[in-house]
Amino acid sequence: MTHDITLLLRDAADGNRQAADQVVSLLYADLQRLARSRLRRAGDVTMLDTTSLVHESYLRLLRGESPEFADRRHFLAYAAQVMRSIVVDLLRSRQADRRGGGAWHVTLSTEIGDSAVRHEDEVLRVHEALDELAGSDARVAQVVQMRYFGGLSEAEIADCLGVTERTVQRDWQKARLFLSLALK
Repeated sequence: MTHDITLLLRDAADGNRQAADQVVSLLYADLQRLARSRLRRAGDVTMLDTTSLVHESYLRLLRGESPEFADRRHFLAYAAQVMRSIVVDLLRSRQADRRGGGAWHVTLSTEIGDSAVRHEDEVLRVHEALDELAGSDARVAQVVQMRYFGGLSEAEIADCLGVTERTVQRDWQKARLFLSLALK
């Protein structure tokens, strides 16, 4: 099955829409797992469900250039990145609306409104800190992307990046230290 997916990914990169549809169909359960993981980390501030996030990700994959994926893991890592960008774009849009655009948001309890804003701010701060980390050490940022946002195991990340599992563990430790300092 892994071989079939790799061949379909190559065909999809060449512009074969049917191959892209088959890849998504075969990996739908994995994409839903990624979406669930992404939405769990974002909390309930996105107003998306897993199916919506998977479908929006697929639409963005179709709209953009057709990147070439070496295998299933690379595709899922890229899908995790697309899902992250969707959630961040949605949060930014909501915060822009909250600052004067769009509809009025009325809450009956100020505690609920304050906690939602804090959580949205936290997600955006993690996103910005990760962008900063990518500027100083791209591989460490990729490890965070694949592990935190994509839910990939250390072995899968090591295979994707062509490094040892121990290197992935060290990069994860560096990233956690950097992010903890950046988020204070």
